Amino acid sequence: MSIRHWPEGERPREKLLARGPQHLSDAELLALFLGSGVAGKDAVQTARELLAARGSLAALLHRPAAEIRRERGLGPARSALLLAALELGARVLSTQLQRGEALTDERAAGRLFQQRLQAHRHEVFACLFLDTRHRMIAFEELFRGTIDGTEVHPREVVRRCLQHNAAAVIFGHNHPSGVAEPSVADRQITTRLQEALRLIDVRVLDHFIVGDGAPLSFAARGLI
Repeated sequence: MSIRHWPEGERPREKLLARGPQHLSDAELLALFLGSGVAGKDAVQTARELLAARGSLAALLHRPAAEIRRERGLGPARSALLLAALELGARVLSTQLQRGEALTDERAAGRLFQQRLQAHRHEVFACLFLDTRHRMIAFEELFRGTIDGTEVHPREVVRRCLQHNAAAVIFGHNHPSGVAEPSVADRQITTRLQEALRLIDVRVLDHFIVGDGAPLSFAARGLI
């Protein structure tokens, strides 16, 4: 049975309009972008198979564009829509942080790091620069490494803080393995950065590690 023959309250589009997008499953949301399925399967079935093959929505979408468009049921047009939606979400989140309001929920910063870093296949170390009222000044990817590590230079971080006249920073980097647990090296570089930035009166508020799930917060773990 195709989706158009489903009860109206169960069709993804009608369900979204009536109850809100938060009431749709990952497969139903993905089905809205697909529009239709592959031969013999509706859009929801196709979406479920895509998610089952990759394990999660994040694992499916946070990959290079060339890989996404090769997925059965996607192709160039649909993958372009999905990638555009991801970028829209990232820009909305970034705009919220740039409105001139103080950052009161640091989880929003974690989501920004997740949006910006999760797709990378190699480690990337980034920094969110904040003013004295913890308003966003800039977001920069500072260092790029390999699939299992990157070299971070405190001197360069200090230089960028001085250039932005930052009063506080939040760091973030990704683990391409998907495991968002801090390594000994992660803890050591965070301590070194704290010590270096303390000399110029810049506070380190948090350090996020981006993996497959929710970003891990050093502050929440008591590591900062």
